[in-house]
Amino acid sequence: MKFQLEFLKQVARGITKQFGQNCEVVIHDLTTGDLEHSIAFIENGHVSNRALGDGPSHVVLETLRKGADELKDHLGYLTRTTDGRILKSSTIYIRNDQDQIRYIFSINYDITALLTVENALKSLTATETTAKEPEKITQNVNDLLDDLIEQSVVLVGKPVAMMNKDDKVRAIQFLNEAGAFLITKSGDKVSNYFGISKYTLYSYLDAGKENDNA
Repeated sequence: MKFQLEFLKQVARGITKQFGQNCEVVIHDLTTGDLEHSIAFIENGHVSNRALGDGPSHVVLETLRKGADELKDHLGYLTRTTDGRILKSSTIYIRNDQDQIRYIFSINYDITALLTVENALKSLTATETTAKEPEKITQNVNDLLDDLIEQSVVLVGKPVAMMNKDDKVRAIQFLNEAGAFLITKSGDKVSNYFGISKYTLYSYLDAGKENDNA
């Protein structure tokens, strides 16, 4: 595994040298079991404001929640940094001989300036289309959990104060499927946010499973 990681670092350095300061390459190490400090290597971390030892992204939680056979490399999609810059990203899953995912190799290229030029040109040739909101890149597990909670509220379409039981079950089931409860002490934060007890949280998770099996 050490040889594999060193090889990935070599490739990462080559990519960033080729494409310059706007290109970030991140390697998440899943072999250690340390979810809160999954970044084992990063080049040009200023692109997403992350550093060595920072926590996981959405894609790491997705990897831990799903089986290796369900995951395929995700290439050329959009992400968004906490300060609003837009990145073109690719995620590559590095597997061992048993097909287990051991590392996640991510490339993020800052295209914000290029989009500014593109948008100026589109004003002449624009058509009405619906674009998917770029996924946010977070710096630590607390920010990641906050972002997932925010997404759950958007999914339901109403503030927590107006949610009924079914709404909260739906939001909490989304969090579960997104891997939010893999984060340490996430249950406490989610319970407090939705104004429910830990016991109720677990019952809502069970209710969501029952709905899936119905």
